[in-house]
Amino acid sequence: MGIRGYRAHRARSVRRIPPGTRACVVAPEIDLRIGQSPAGATFCRSDWLCCQDRQTGRQDAGTDGGYAQLEPSAVQPEIVADLRELEVFRRGLVKDRTAAKTRLKTARQAMLRRLLAQRLAQIERQIVRVDATMQALISSDTGLAERLDILISIPGISIVSATALLADMPELGAITGKEAAALAGLAPMSRQSGQWRGQERIRGGRQFVRQALFMPTLSAIQHNTSARAKFEDLVRAGKPRKVAVTAVMRKLVVLANALLRDGRKWAPEAT
Repeated sequence: MGIRGYRAHRARSVRRIPPGTRACVVAPEIDLRIGQSPAGATFCRSDWLCCQDRQTGRQDAGTDGGYAQLEPSAVQPEIVADLRELEVFRRGLVKDRTAAKTRLKTARQAMLRRLLAQRLAQIERQIVRVDATMQALISSDTGLAERLDILISIPGISIVSATALLADMPELGAITGKEAAALAGLAPMSRQSGQWRGQERIRGGRQFVRQALFMPTLSAIQHNTSARAKFEDLVRAGKPRKVAVTAVMRKLVVLANALLRDGRKWAPEAT
């Protein structure tokens, strides 16, 4: 199929709707809604998801500016917006700290080394101050405080990781497990055309959620019996270790979503 034929195929596979239209259900077998962005509007690209047919796995993102976007079910409260702003600023501080440490290793002049050491100390103080502000903000809201307690009850998830999840993925607990995995970019997407079948890969989603879950996943593999068993089973089945880690990461976000939905803390499975 040539470029023109491929474009024609994509145009036929998507129902055309007027610009600005949102929340339009395409068909019962299509998972998400498709819409076109209003002129001049910008959206977070991590929330754009391809429409995937549940039976064939075929994906289409629309044509001429068409998007499939997961829309929140309710307006986020002001406190969540403040928490996200602090989390974004903290990520910037962590990047600055890494860059300063790298420069410090290669700096030759004593004056530069002294300035970099001062900069590192300043960044550390700012990170501590931002963390304290975020925890005070969470403590001021009973609902957020309860959600934080539930998340940190899961083995491997620290206060820093739980806070990042609350800020970057406030939908947790209000969506299904499959939607949570897709929103985090941890759901495997089919790649096929006719009789050809490619390897399934994760794609899209919110990369900061995956970054916040990576180290907790490694910790869970070490200390959580269920997570370690799933990881070892996948490795014995011949899966690459990185694929096995991704599968455990998906299991972790689905578990967090279920616990927040039910309003209960994690408890070890009965043997």
